[in-house]
Amino acid sequence: MLEIGKYNTLSVAREVDFGYYLATDDGREILLPRKYAPENTAIGDEIKVFVYTDSDDRLIATTETPYATVGEFAYLQVSDVNSTGAFLDWGITAKDLLVPFSQQKARMNRGGIYLVYVYLDDASKRVAASARIERYLDNALPEYRHGQAVEALVIEHTPIGYKVIVDNRHRGMIYENEIYRPLELEQTIKAFVKSVRPDGKIDLTLADSTGRRVMGLSNRILEALRRAGGELHITDRSTPDKIKETFACSKKDFKKALGHLYKEGKILLGENVVKLVK
Repeated sequence: MLEIGKYNTLSVAREVDFGYYLATDDGREILLPRKYAPENTAIGDEIKVFVYTDSDDRLIATTETPYATVGEFAYLQVSDVNSTGAFLDWGITAKDLLVPFSQQKARMNRGGIYLVYVYLDDASKRVAASARIERYLDNALPEYRHGQAVEALVIEHTPIGYKVIVDNRHRGMIYENEIYRPLELEQTIKAFVKSVRPDGKIDLTLADSTGRRVMGLSNRILEALRRAGGELHITDRSTPDKIKETFACSKKDFKKALGHLYKEGKILLGENVVKLVK
C-alpha cells in the first residue's frame, strides 16, 4: 500500500520528457521528476522514493531525503510565513512543510527553529506539521524491556536531567547522574531503557549493560595508566565529581572496573594511588 509522507519502493512504468512515472499497487502512477531519478533509470527498475503531494495535490516522488517523515518529531526551521501558516524547510527542494496556525502553540517566526511532529492530514492527504507535540505522545503503552536500545531526541534541559522523545512515541528522561558525556538540545542519541514508570514515562541511561560498560571502562583506565607512566592519583575514594571529570563515568562503575582489574592482577590499589602491574 502506498504511504504518503514516507518512503516507498515503486517500479518505473514509463518514461516521459520530464521524468518517469512510477506504478503503485492500486494502479496509480506517480511522477518522479527527471532531475531526481537515478542515473541510467530504465523501465522496470525499482526505486526507493519519498512520496508527497505538491501544491496542486498531485502525488510526487523524489529521491531527496527529508529531515523527517510522517510519524516523526524533528526540529525544523521556518522559511516563510503567510496568511495560511508557517512553512518549514524539511529537506525537499520543491515543497516546504506547512504548520497551520491551528497547529502552532505560539505564532512562528521566519528563521525560527521549532520542534514539530510530521503528520498526514486524513481529509486532504497532505503532509503537514504540528507544534502541539503533546497530542502525539504517549498514545500507546510503552512496551520495553530493561536494557533495550532506543532512539532519543533531546528536547529540554531541566534541573534533574534531560527530557527526550523516545522512538517518536513516548516521553523519557535521562537523569543528571546518568550523563557522562555532553548532550545538546535537538540531538538524536542512542540510549538504553532503565525502567518504564507507572505513568508511562521512560527512564533512560546512556550506558548499555553493566558488563560491557565496565569492560570498556577497564580498558580506558589501563590506557590512562600507561599514558601516565603507570600511576594515577584517583581511586575508589576519590569524589564522584573527580571520577566523572576524569573518566566520564559514575563512581559505582569506576569501583567495579577497578575491582575487575585488581582481580585480574593488572593493577595495585593504594590509599591514594592506582598502580599498573608491569
